[in-house]
Amino acid sequence: MKSKKFYSNGKLLLTGEYLVLNGAKSLAIPTKFGQDLNVISTLTGEIKWKSYDADGSVWFEDIISFDAIQNQERFLENKIKNTLVEILHHAHLLQDDFLSQNKGYEIETRLTFPRLWGLGTSSTLINNIAQWLEIDAFELLKNSFGGSGYDVACAQNNSSIIYHLENEKPIFESINFNPSFKNNLYFVYLNKKQNSKIAINNYLNKQLNLKKSQEQINEITKIVSQTQDIETFMLALQKHEIIISDILEEVTIKESFFPDFEGVIKSLGAWGGDFILVVHKENPKSYFEKKGFKTILSFEEMIL
Repeated sequence: MKSKKFYSNGKLLLTGEYLVLNGAKSLAIPTKFGQDLNVISTLTGEIKWKSYDADGSVWFEDIISFDAIQNQERFLENKIKNTLVEILHHAHLLQDDFLSQNKGYEIETRLTFPRLWGLGTSSTLINNIAQWLEIDAFELLKNSFGGSGYDVACAQNNSSIIYHLENEKPIFESINFNPSFKNNLYFVYLNKKQNSKIAINNYLNKQLNLKKSQEQINEITKIVSQTQDIETFMLALQKHEIIISDILEEVTIKESFFPDFEGVIKSLGAWGGDFILVVHKENPKSYFEKKGFKTILSFEEMIL
């Protein structure tokens, strides 16, 4: 039996969350964590699927018929299977040969980060499937899961990128994001995973005239990605939080949960969950641990 293995990087969006959907330039960073996909060809006419979390536990396991994929069948009370079938259905529309007769597959996926961290369980899967079937990962994302595509760009790149949409097409360039103060940057997990689809829909329902905000975010992205001065970096992040707070009509994470923290805190991705970026001139671990947040990663531990 033939075996093929693929890997994709996880992601973090340091600037441009939400507004990246409107074409704002954003700083996106691949992580040292990601997901493997291993495919073994069989002759069963179905897919035997098993997904492993970072701790080795199985978080999803099922058998999916080719008919279910072709017809995009729905399964009651099985959201994970429905999402997977949807992705595979759209992959089939882009490359139908993989569901031809006399084929079958045993597929395993393995995360190298806990899936509740929100570092790209879906985007790494979509990019791995696209690599396997030799189709356009951005088109597969657009047709199935939706979103800006910055996460797929991170899945494919081993360096930080400046990313934006132009006429709904992904445009990105690699940069060397290696600030002199990187030892003052930390990533803290907020102990809950945000549903990015819901967060995006909530944002889209608030659409206003965002041209000025987009221009401001473009400038902040340029500063954050280039400056070697920590004070300039911190000020830019604070301005970013204020802009997004005004658009979403929500208070910032710092105002909500960490008003006494002396450094800078910036939400990453969907507000209210996943990771936050913390900038402090001293190690802030004891502060967050006392508040019950135990997952605190340094820049070197997180960023590829």
